[in-house]
Amino acid sequence: MGQIGRVGYVGGIDLFPLRKTLRGYSVSAWKGDANAAINVALLAFPQGMAYAMIAGLPIEYGILGSAVACVVGAIWARSRFVVLGPTNATSVLLMSAFAATQLSVAESMVVLPLIVLLSGLFMLAGAFAKAAGLLRYISRTVVTGYITAAALLIVANQIRHVLGVESTGGSASTFVAVIHDTALSLSTVNGAAVFLSASTFVTYWALRQVAPSLPNVALCLVLMGLLSAGMQRMGFEVEMLASFSLGEWGVVFPEVDLHSVRRYVSTAIAVALLSALEGYSIGKSLAARSGDKLDANQELFNMGMANLGCAFLCGMPASGSLTRSVLGWSSGGKTPLASLYTGLIILAVAAGLGGCLMWIPKAALAVVVIVIGVSLVSRHQIFLACHSTGSDAIAFYTTLAGGLLLPLDMAIYLGTGISIFLFLKKAAAPDLIEYTFTEEGRLTEKQGRAKQVPEVSIVHVEGDLFFGSADLFRDQIRRIIEDDNLYVLILRVKNAHILDATCVMALEELVKTMKEKNRHLLVSGVRARIYKVLEKSRVLDAIGRENVFREAVDNPTFSTAMAMKRAQALLGGREANVTIYVNPATSKDQGETPGS
Repeated sequence: MGQIGRVGYVGGIDLFPLRKTLRGYSVSAWKGDANAAINVALLAFPQGMAYAMIAGLPIEYGILGSAVACVVGAIWARSRFVVLGPTNATSVLLMSAFAATQLSVAESMVVLPLIVLLSGLFMLAGAFAKAAGLLRYISRTVVTGYITAAALLIVANQIRHVLGVESTGGSASTFVAVIHDTALSLSTVNGAAVFLSASTFVTYWALRQVAPSLPNVALCLVLMGLLSAGMQRMGFEVEMLASFSLGEWGVVFPEVDLHSVRRYVSTAIAVALLSALEGYSIGKSLAARSGDKLDANQELFNMGMANLGCAFLCGMPASGSLTRSVLGWSSGGKTPLASLYTGLIILAVAAGLGGCLMWIPKAALAVVVIVIGVSLVSRHQIFLACHSTGSDAIAFYTTLAGGLLLPLDMAIYLGTGISIFLFLKKAAAPDLIEYTFTEEGRLTEKQGRAKQVPEVSIVHVEGDLFFGSADLFRDQIRRIIEDDNLYVLILRVKNAHILDATCVMALEELVKTMKEKNRHLLVSGVRARIYKVLEKSRVLDAIGRENVFREAVDNPTFSTAMAMKRAQALLGGREANVTIYVNPATSKDQGETPGS
């Protein structure tokens, strides 16, 4: 696990990051954290119920999992970006695992703490081994394929609750099997459940249109509870949720034995891998948008500790929640303490309203689950995955098919294997060093920190741009655009032969960031294959066709010269300092001009 170096650190992991959070904690930070906590808690409570329903567990497991993950996550988190708790992806993975092993609800409740415990231990081991950086070698297209399959499985599993049909008695673990079992039960459709489901959808849609800023999920469930109470008075049979009391909550000890560990270790590894992927991608995205840097190994350690807490306190697996993380960030959360406040609010609401859950109809919650599941499907990301390159399309469709035809943990391994294979096939990692012109017109490497800030930067991309190099590319570009005086960035991609969906997404983020900062991005030396990917993915239009300069085979310097001319036009005739970034391992000519 590493030597203890700095006080409170083991193997580069900060064991007590909360002390830094509390040091200098201000009233303004508290206000931002409190506002974010209220908003996130109002979303997390009904989401926790929905995720427990997806996994086939009692509702309180999702609620308590959300609370415990938030409280524990605040103690060992160094960043404010990732809000931990149950998620769609991990919930449907649990559901698939329970179904594949033919477990009843009672048996699932016994097995769950062991799975969560093992997942947490795997995460802790990965954090101390500094394995978080390896996550970048798993393509975004694989994650997109898995999430799409999970969304379809979520919808398929909730159809029986929407229709109020009776279970056939079997435990279907794949999409095809679930659809087949549901079809066999259509003769038992409950009209009251269908009416409640339709009413829930209409009510939720109306609330989203009229008052999008309100906690629409919670309001919708309250209204459907009132409607179902009226229907029950009229004699209709409506299946309701079970209530719970925090007085029944206590510490549980996972039943650890060699047979159970062997049986569920595969599921635990899949949960750990998926949770790490979710937390990593969410944290990197929000940190980049905030101009900060994420310590991926510290976040993995934090997630592992949160899962240990959930294992002993009746919680579902803790992963990074995209919706709650974005809501917390956009609501003004300043420190990890926002997560602590969120968890405490959830516990307070559970203590006060746990007994009222018996008034919520299952059909209404099933519709909410379906809405959440459908929201996971990103048509834009699917489009990029299918149209950027052939290898991306293969990875996406293979993972999607695996998710629909196999238990979801197997789909995770299948997609990860494809990612590793693709990486080994076309490994690349761009490396950039800053060069500047001397008074004699020669190009030399800049020395020291005291250097003149450029207004135009030319970045020579040496190597292919695919998922294995996307994070390195994003981080290096981020460091370049931190210069306040930068006005035009020229990406020279003459030596890049491959551009895949993951780097297209990174390029899309760069375009958005440059526009937000009122800066301009130009791309020169674009080969025909790269141009085709940009055009098919529609990123070409986002950059602006007038800002993309194709490679001239008979004149290698022409496209960059045209890009410099465009940059001068954007500068409005002002004088500009020029800085060129190249890869020292591949750049041989240090006497080139900006037009080269």
